[in-house]
Amino acid sequence: MTPLRQRFIEDMLLRGLAPTTQRSYIHYAADFAKYYNLSPDKLDLEAVRQYQLYLLNERKMSPQSVNAFTAAVQFLYLVTLEMPWGKHCFPRVRVGATLPIVLSPEEVAQFFDHVPSVKYRAALMLCYGAGLRIGEAIAVKVSDIDSKRMVIRIAQGKGRKDRYVMLSPRLRLVLRSYYRAVRPAGTEDWMFPSWRPDRHLSASSISQACRDASEQCGLTKRITAHTLRHSFATHLLENGTDTRIIQVLLGHTRIDTTARYTMVSNHVIAATPSPLDTLRRKPGQKPRK
Repeated sequence: MTPLRQRFIEDMLLRGLAPTTQRSYIHYAADFAKYYNLSPDKLDLEAVRQYQLYLLNERKMSPQSVNAFTAAVQFLYLVTLEMPWGKHCFPRVRVGATLPIVLSPEEVAQFFDHVPSVKYRAALMLCYGAGLRIGEAIAVKVSDIDSKRMVIRIAQGKGRKDRYVMLSPRLRLVLRSYYRAVRPAGTEDWMFPSWRPDRHLSASSISQACRDASEQCGLTKRITAHTLRHSFATHLLENGTDTRIIQVLLGHTRIDTTARYTMVSNHVIAATPSPLDTLRRKPGQKPRK
């Protein structure tokens, strides 16, 4: 390991970057150095700019991926190498606005009917029933489930924040049934332990189970574990739950992140009165046929 790479890793640790972010930054910085066959401390902003264009034009990478590279080299140059540049020297690619895919309640039930494994079905029901990210669901411990208060503690979720989510009666029944029937005795405190000692189930195995069920259930929509989280938020909104409560349950920092679910809620859109309906006709005027 080079001294620069070591310091890069240490700087990320000191600033509390998540392990997934650290791996991503190391990956992008290494590819950047490999492309030029030079250490990043011997490259300048023009090299960064040309590499961004290479990623976009030749490798056809998405704006999100190019922006992930930009975030990595921005940290490398501004924090680790302490270059006298500003954040404006690392422009981001504009990302188009997209709306999440949402399932109807009937489609959610149809999807769950095609998840064959009890363990995977329980984990995916946890994603939908409590609105969890896949990484949060697989990291739930038995001790995090409070059946008396009917809540689940999510420890160190995205942004390294703790929060509580609801434990619905049906979700409690699902988790209890799974725990009694399938969960191996003598394993660690993970709700969904892996076959490897002291580890929980991997996100990739849940994702694969989700893809398999998606193909078998006959729905044309692309379904991921995050689709279930989107559906959770949208269904709460359609049932009249306040947006601020949904924000807390999802663990969103910004309310505008939660507010986008109003754009995919059929109930909210359909229930919004059109200004056309409020136009007043002149006395005696009859509508044209």
